[in-house]
Amino acid sequence: MPDFRMNADLVIILTAILVSTASALVGTFLVLRRMALMADAISHAVLPGIVLAFWLSGGERATLPALLGAAAAGLATVTLVEWLTRTGKVKNDAAIGIVFPALFSLGVLAVSLYFRNVHLDMDAVLYGEIAYAPFNNLTLWGREIPESWLVMGSLTLLNLLFVLLFYKELKLSTFDAGLAATLGFAPGALHYGLMTLVSFTSVGAFQSVGAILIVAFLIIPPATAYLLTQRLPVMIALAVGIGFISSLAGYALAIWLDASIAGMMAAVAGICFALAFFFSPLEGFLTSRLRRDRQRLEVAARLLVAHLAHHSQPVPEQEVLEEFGWNPRFLKQAREKALQAGWLEVVREGLRPTHSGLAVSAQPQLDR
Repeated sequence: MPDFRMNADLVIILTAILVSTASALVGTFLVLRRMALMADAISHAVLPGIVLAFWLSGGERATLPALLGAAAAGLATVTLVEWLTRTGKVKNDAAIGIVFPALFSLGVLAVSLYFRNVHLDMDAVLYGEIAYAPFNNLTLWGREIPESWLVMGSLTLLNLLFVLLFYKELKLSTFDAGLAATLGFAPGALHYGLMTLVSFTSVGAFQSVGAILIVAFLIIPPATAYLLTQRLPVMIALAVGIGFISSLAGYALAIWLDASIAGMMAAVAGICFALAFFFSPLEGFLTSRLRRDRQRLEVAARLLVAHLAHHSQPVPEQEVLEEFGWNPRFLKQAREKALQAGWLEVVREGLRPTHSGLAVSAQPQLDR
């Protein structure tokens, strides 16, 4: 009995964490470079490279040839997309939509026609199954360890080293490629290096989690982190953390609901994105709307107090409505805001400013 089969939960969870971490390290720069669709393209377009490597290796399911074939296919995808874009005939998104379905279709046709009865079956290619990770083991130093740990652990370290060694160059070329080229940082080489690692990461995760989950891990955690921070180091750390949470929570929910493990992990990542999209303190949809509403009410309250300050007597609310054209509901909200701030008081005759309200209304004049 292999050493790690007794703890299949650990194998599956750690495999997912390694995949999500490796994906987040390179996926962050894809999101920042607005190349999210390229991640989907590469993760699918590597299939012809995998099939070609399988054929050239004589039908042996070896990881290294598959990685090299995937890298070649990924670079071919990037090169073809950029060539089509430079022709000026099609835009970048259209070029991606042309290249990757064509290459992916070639790979699918090759699998269905020539490799029906071998390991490269359609389900493994399109979906993968992380639940099978505990059964794919390699012998290392006399002990059997999961192949996914070795492959994805190596790729995680490789991606981490790439980001650490070229962090400054990656950051500069991501935000200002022209300046990076002027300073001699070779943004083109960095671009192709990044795409090569995306290809490696994609094919490394194919067997364990499939193309669908690898795309989810490449894009969703970095996109979620992008909504939560404006600092690159924090964004990378958050992307890794969100992938970690998606792996743990997704596995727990999948076991509880008896659902697809990979599908549930992707769903949890999607839920994290939805929460950030609506409730992010920076750019959340709901928080931004609430912030705009608060600012609007504060401006209305200041305007109301400034108007009252120009009158020696309390002003009836009906006169305020006629002056500003507000509806009664909005006037009530502005009045409550001013009351909470202590800028006005309600008397029998209407509304009048307090001493602090008079000071607030005079502040713009002092500023000018």
